[in-house]
Amino acid sequence: MTGHPRLAALAVVLDGAGHVLLVRRRNPPDAGLWGYPGGHVEPGETVLDAAARELREETGVVARPLALLTGLDIIGHDAAGRLEHHFFLAAVLCRYLSGRPAPADDVTEAAWLPVDQVLTGGLAASADVDTVLRLALRH
Repeated sequence: MTGHPRLAALAVVLDGAGHVLLVRRRNPPDAGLWGYPGGHVEPGETVLDAAARELREETGVVARPLALLTGLDIIGHDAAGRLEHHFFLAAVLCRYLSGRPAPADDVTEAAWLPVDQVLTGGLAASADVDTVLRLALRH
């Protein structure tokens, strides 16, 4: 890896009925795992706007970004200890407005999943998905 850490935004969307919107990632580093819709922040774009845009691009769901929940450093190394990737993920709480989840862009599945399933570890998920969900539930 060269350059600086890459900034990405995550859209954290609850349906108000005990479900959270998650997607299954198509590409590394978390290919096959469930996580929040999200992606890179474009130059000149706010983190909140990026979260809403990525949500729409990956799932077809429209939501209004409300607040930054937390930031996460995701750092990965190869077997020799060399840095492979460094992402800073800005988790953004969003209010659901419309749309039915359908996978698009770089995700293979998009679905409303039970909050309890995520919190009890009953899901093959990216790191900190449960931690971010707990923050969203308290907000």
